[in-house]
Amino acid sequence: MYSVVGVRFKRAGKIYYFDPHDLEIEKDQYVIVETARGIEYGKVVIGRKEVDDTDVVLPLKKVIRVAGEEDAKIVEENRAAAKEAFGTCVMKIKEHNLGMKLIDVEYTFDRNKIIFYFTAEGRVDFRELVKDLAGVFRTRIELRQIGVRDEAKILGGIGPCGRPLCCSTWLGDFEPVSIKMAKDQNLSLNPTKISGLCGRLMCCLKFEHDNYENVKTELPKVGSHVMTTMGPGKVVGLKVDEHMVQVQLFEHHNKIWDMSPDDVVEQNDI
Repeated sequence: MYSVVGVRFKRAGKIYYFDPHDLEIEKDQYVIVETARGIEYGKVVIGRKEVDDTDVVLPLKKVIRVAGEEDAKIVEENRAAAKEAFGTCVMKIKEHNLGMKLIDVEYTFDRNKIIFYFTAEGRVDFRELVKDLAGVFRTRIELRQIGVRDEAKILGGIGPCGRPLCCSTWLGDFEPVSIKMAKDQNLSLNPTKISGLCGRLMCCLKFEHDNYENVKTELPKVGSHVMTTMGPGKVVGLKVDEHMVQVQLFEHHNKIWDMSPDDVVEQNDI
């Protein structure tokens, strides 16, 4: 077992575990930690707890210290410098006539590296651009190509539901989403109806899918013959979100009724 704290570096970023060793660290505090890309400033979103060795990546890096006001000032200075670097990089991209779109720029806490996030249709030869940027900023340069889902996560926006995007507000990791999930939820398969701002299938299809699957186990299967309080019939559809069953009643000229599962008193699958 390992004693850890969970640290997040961005608002809806992935949570990483660090060793708090003998420091008194509480949830919602900010800390300075050593990461693979340098010294970073992050927020503790999971307080000290014990986890199995299968839940951590070894060797577990330690928290250097609890962050103070001076550290917070450095972060603000880095953000201001990153905005200036953004404009410089956009200009250099145009000078090199590269088919790439700059999305975000980020300094590590110790200014040991500056990271430029961009999107592009395919692979981009940015070697000359890196040399140019290194000459301007006098630090290590990393250009990282990201996908359209990551672009939406960074830029944010309002989804079709009228709320801020899940990926930019609370969703830490992207999970695979399939068209089958939309079918199982009886949604229109029109791409404009089930796609997010990124143009890919909406992430909410995934975390609503589990609920639909759970409810379906409680309802009779489509195609099964049932005996209801109104007579025998056949299940022709499910309204999972309403927890209702659509039954075609044989003794009522095959009329279709919406019924509660409690109204189905006997079921025989065929």
